[in-house]
Amino acid sequence: MRVLAALSGGVDSAVAAARAVDAGHDVVGVHMALSRTRDQFRTGSRGCCSIEDAGDARRAADVLGIPYYVWDLSERFEETVVADFLAEYEAGRTPNPCVRCNEHIKFAALLDKAVALGFDAVCTGHYARIERAADGTPELHRARDAAKDQSYVLAVMGPQRLARSLFPLGDVASKDETRAEAAARGLSVSAKPDSYDICFVADGDTQGFLRARLGSREGEVVDTTGAVVGTHDGAYAYTVGQRKGLALGRPAPDGRPRYVLAVEPVRNRVVVGPVEELAVGSVEADRAVWFGAAPSTPTACTVQVRAHGAPVDGTAVAGPGGTLHVDLGADAGLRGVAPGQSLVLYDGTRVLGQATVTGTRKATTPSPERAGTAAGTPAGAGAGGRA
Repeated sequence: MRVLAALSGGVDSAVAAARAVDAGHDVVGVHMALSRTRDQFRTGSRGCCSIEDAGDARRAADVLGIPYYVWDLSERFEETVVADFLAEYEAGRTPNPCVRCNEHIKFAALLDKAVALGFDAVCTGHYARIERAADGTPELHRARDAAKDQSYVLAVMGPQRLARSLFPLGDVASKDETRAEAAARGLSVSAKPDSYDICFVADGDTQGFLRARLGSREGEVVDTTGAVVGTHDGAYAYTVGQRKGLALGRPAPDGRPRYVLAVEPVRNRVVVGPVEELAVGSVEADRAVWFGAAPSTPTACTVQVRAHGAPVDGTAVAGPGGTLHVDLGADAGLRGVAPGQSLVLYDGTRVLGQATVTGTRKATTPSPERAGTAAGTPAGAGAGGRA
């Protein structure tokens, strides 16, 4: 096959391309330039769009002996991923930019261009597996290494794009194995640190990025009774479940921590309250993407709402117009689910589908001892990292 290997400049994509070469494919490497204002060097940069990354990708292609190109997708990236990120926060929702990048850039703009140029598939360094059903239909599955699994951020791609994708690292036992293979192949990126956080927020200051783009908008922070307990510079900088960085003027009457319960963009108001108010019993979502038939009747599955969150038991049923309703198990312990988050359904390791959260209903019998760590998630968390 003619394969276009997306080379981010990291170790994962380099080893994935190498494996595609070993498999006998005709491989061409391409680096996607996603920002025209990216940092020149990685010092102080936590993302994956630096000029240094483009140079690392070129050196990897040289070692592998494959052609190498740089494609400028910065305008498409700004118009889709960055614009969506800003619009979602401004509307009081919590987006995952890695999901949108996979949807609009890696498996839309990149794949569409690759197909137009005569390539059969796109190869990336994502940690996920593609298996075949009995009828030959491709299925998206979790990676062998659960700690690196990226099926959550890939679920938005859908079955047609999955059919033209290769994920050579899906069966790797650990990231250490990937690094060892890169070193054995003479790839200089073998010890390169992983990227994390949001690639277009180079310093990791998501609130600062939002404030610079959306401006300062002072408003009130209120409790569940409507009493003002603090102020903020922009409701868009907060997300449901957030605990840190609230800077409230007075403690709760009982002295317990407060969490963000709701973001009200029209009133520019943030509502805070006790952690028990974050317990989720059911979730509504829309823009569903299915790998196979949508569940027309309540179907048991596991549900994941964060890139590295633990899956919980649930029952899902598809509604009209791409909507989805999910009831969670009585002891699911899921908290702080925000509108805008990606919700992915699994049957074992197999991805059933994906949708975007529009709202939640409170659990009737919350389980405090199973709060997990999600309630402390700060604004901007949930990026999926380099592939």
